[in-house]
Amino acid sequence: MSTRLFGLDRCALVGMVHLFPLPGSPGYRGGGLGPIVDAARRDGEALLAGGCDAVLVENMGDVPYLRGHVEPETVAAATLATYAVAQLGAPTGVQLLAGANREALGVALAAGAVFIRAEAFAYAHIADEGFLQASAGPLLRTRHFLSAEGIAIWADVQKKHSAHAITGDLDLAELAHGTAFCGADALVITGLRTGAPTSPDDLRAAAGAGLPLVVGSGVTPDDAGALAEEASALIVGSYLKVDGDWRQSVDPERVKAVRAAL
Repeated sequence: MSTRLFGLDRCALVGMVHLFPLPGSPGYRGGGLGPIVDAARRDGEALLAGGCDAVLVENMGDVPYLRGHVEPETVAAATLATYAVAQLGAPTGVQLLAGANREALGVALAAGAVFIRAEAFAYAHIADEGFLQASAGPLLRTRHFLSAEGIAIWADVQKKHSAHAITGDLDLAELAHGTAFCGADALVITGLRTGAPTSPDDLRAAAGAGLPLVVGSGVTPDDAGALAEEASALIVGSYLKVDGDWRQSVDPERVKAVRAAL
């Protein structure tokens, strides 16, 4: 279970595997799944060799994203790639954009992953894909039906790339409490967009909800140490890639730099 990450005597480092565009997405260039799976495995190996404790697989290359679901071909391709990464032996998670939490749960179950990252778990918001409705009720019922309670749900609070005016009468601390009430296993706190820094003040505000806190964006060696004092895990994506570009492959030296900063 992913809870073993939170039993470490230090903050856990979770590296991102950003999948190449999958079949069905505008960026897919054909050639089958072999190159996609091989690239995911190589990135996973580089992340673990550099000192990551866990890996999170995401269909980042499928931009622009569908809203609240993905198609069967995406599920099939993501499952193969996630299985290849999970076979490396480290705790592995899945996120399917945008807000395709039910499908991510299925991928995790089939591929042997131990957690999913879920946006729009509790409370609705407006993302760049459109209106995303909360999913906690059906998602937890499905997890129970599938006997998949061993797959933890890391739920975003005030998800990045989104507008939250619809919940503007609630501060982040209250949103964190509500997300915990709905049954999340950990809370993910982010900046405003991919690569944007996460505020330690936001982490402190969410701490009262009583769940492990995960930083979800903007981690660099400069702020990793300070964030680690407030969080149980750091998810790092863009910084760990060549030139800090999420579209590139993992740079093992950048992974080591963040690990050293912790």
